[in-house]
Amino acid sequence: MKQIKIYLMLAGFAVFTGPSFNLAKYAVGYFSPFAAAAWRFGFAAAALLIILIVTEGIDKRQIKRNALWYIVLGVVGIFGFSTLFFVGLQYTSSVNGALIMALNPLLTTILARIILKDRITKKQAAGICLAFIGVLLVVVNGSADTIKTLSFSIGDVIIFGGNLCWTFYGVFGRRHIQDGSPLSTTTYTMIIGAVCLIAVSLFTTGPVTLPDIPVRAWGAILFMAFFTSVLGYLWWNKGMKEIGASKTSLFFNLVPVVTMIVSFAAGISVSVIQISGAVLVILGVLTASGVFHKQRHPQT
Repeated sequence: MKQIKIYLMLAGFAVFTGPSFNLAKYAVGYFSPFAAAAWRFGFAAAALLIILIVTEGIDKRQIKRNALWYIVLGVVGIFGFSTLFFVGLQYTSSVNGALIMALNPLLTTILARIILKDRITKKQAAGICLAFIGVLLVVVNGSADTIKTLSFSIGDVIIFGGNLCWTFYGVFGRRHIQDGSPLSTTTYTMIIGAVCLIAVSLFTTGPVTLPDIPVRAWGAILFMAFFTSVLGYLWWNKGMKEIGASKTSLFFNLVPVVTMIVSFAAGISVSVIQISGAVLVILGVLTASGVFHKQRHPQT
């Protein structure tokens, strides 16, 4: 029952992260990449700090024990990832971005095997492969020509760098944070990342002056702050702690599927190939997470 709750949280992470690609690309039309990230994680860090104070309280011993790694994870996982994410989307397409981020489960599984000594089961390997094939179908709509015409630009390299930062955040957070709850870990690392982003954003200028930024752009920032960052990061760190890096990261494959559903809701047609890809992704996630594992009954 507990694992099912974690899986639902991680599915929620995918639901809230899916629209963030389009929202981020829209936001950087009005904010500089650093400003967009600073507003997003500034709002998120403030909300998380309030939640932490009200629920768990501030544990000074925990902060002192994990201070170095809170700083490292905040700089790499929040500042590094968000900066590369927003900057990369200025120079690459959403198709390339989604395809590159879909490599996260594979990168996380490999790093978790090296750093955490996590065992990779045959079902996990099969599920990762199945989900990745599904992601390819969703992203390229089953067209071999689309794959052939994919050109890797500086934006693709930047997005891949962000992917590595996200992988580092999950695996090293699980490895080095001692006795930290998902809420405290998310809060402290996000505060560090937000401070860095705000400091850098002060020296950048956006394409539009602050008073001229439309309400929709602020809405995009607020959605990414409170849903993608607060709830999404909390649920992601909860999954990392409870079920491990490999199983948690697999849920990132659901993100392009959510993007497809959002596109369909917006009136964009969705092909049978894309629907088939979405089914493969879901089957891959279910396979690797052990949902299809048969329970052995004790012999009597």
